[in-house]
Amino acid sequence: MDVPSAAGLGGADPQLQRFIEVETQKQRFQQLVHQMTELCWEKCMDKPGPKLDSRAETCFVNCVERFIDTSQFILNRLEQTQKSKSAFSESLSD
Repeated sequence: MDVPSAAGLGGADPQLQRFIEVETQKQRFQQLVHQMTELCWEKCMDKPGPKLDSRAETCFVNCVERFIDTSQFILNRLEQTQKSKSAFSESLSD
């Protein structure tokens, strides 16, 4: 289910815009958790059992840390790209 962005609401109530922004962030976070869980489960879980062995536990910890590192790197890179595009557009309009 896609949630409309607050930017698309133009003159809507600021409280409604903020609510939609927060809910959209929650949805994105839940999607990331789902992706991470699926990826790490496939990578680390050989045979489900009543307890995690130390190899699987270490694998899960490393997988989650790499997933978070990679997600943060991508977000930072996208932010840099967006800033450089904005700066380029501003220099063209001058």
